[in-house]
Order: sequence, then structure tokens, then C-alpha cells
Amino acid sequence: MQHNRRLKPSIKKYVIKTMIVIIITLVCLIIMKSNSQFKTDFYKYVYDTNFSFRDVTKIYNKYFGSSIYEKNKDNEVSSEKIAYNKISKYKDGAKLEVANNYAIPIQESGIVVFIGEREGYGKVVIIQQNNGIDMWYGNISNTNVSLYSYVNKGSILGECNKYLYVVYKKNGEILSYEDKI
Repeated sequence: MQHNRRLKPSIKKYVIKTMIVIIITLVCLIIMKSNSQFKTDFYKYVYDTNFSFRDVTKIYNKYFGSSIYEKNKDNEVSSEKIAYNKISKYKDGAKLEVANNYAIPIQESGIVVFIGEREGYGKVVIIQQNNGIDMWYGNISNTNVSLYSYVNKGSILGECNKYLYVVYKKNGEILSYEDKI
């Protein structure tokens, strides 16, 4: 008796997608190893400029169907806005006076593209939102998110004490915070 060993269509599709990603990654690594100019350009584009995960997701969806992040997309946890007592202009954005140990709600769903220190802002988390805007949350004391994870609107980003710095950027251009908070 011979068993039918066919893969389910969903598993087969996943395996094909995974193999394509592995092949693309290997080709990029091989080219970077043999071509120093490509490596320099690649690092400059990925690390020095605003790499758009949103654009990559659109291309992926176009050719391969829904992405991994689509399963979580628009699962809004709450519509809570940032609660603050006072707001003032600060560098490229705003300085919000908040309570001590303030739990920061994420304003829009997106991908965490940066966690680290930025001069004048302390520990910063940058979320590349689904709407194409990069939102910086600064002066973070504790974070509940990890790099390159998809986060939903309303979920808790982390905590800050007394002040929260926010910056809005799109395509490297600073946007006004006044209509967003």
C-alpha cells in the first residue's frame, strides 16, 4: 500500500516562498562578498537611509500573496491616544509632559525599525507605520517590543518617565506633530 505523500497546498506555498527568500539572500551575500561597491551601496541603503518595509511588503504581496505581517495587520488593540499634560516644540518634534512610569500606547500599527540611543532623545523606538510615516518615541525607559517585530495600534510600546519625545518623518522629511497628537 502506497501513501500519497503530497504536501498540502498551504505548506507547499510556504516552502516555495521560503526557498525564494533563501535564494535571494544567498545571491545578495555572494554578490556582496565579490563586489565591494555593491556591499557599500547595500549597507548605505539599508543602514543609512530610510529602508521602506512597507514597500517591500507591497512587492511581496503583489508576487507572493499575503505576507507574514498581514495576519496581524489592523488588529487594533485600542484607540487610546497619548495622554499628556503639556506639549512643547523640541528639536524635530514635540516634548510631551507625561506621568511617571507612563505606559505608551502605539499610535499606528507598523514595524519596529530601530531601538537604540539618539542624541538628545535618549532611548528611542522608531516604528515604520503602515501609513508610511516613521514615528519616533524618545526617552523610553522600558520597552515591550523587539526590533523588526510587527506591532498593533494601541498595544503598549513601553514606559517613559516625565517626558516623552515624539517625531514624525516621511521619506526623510520632518512632519508637523500638531495634527497627529
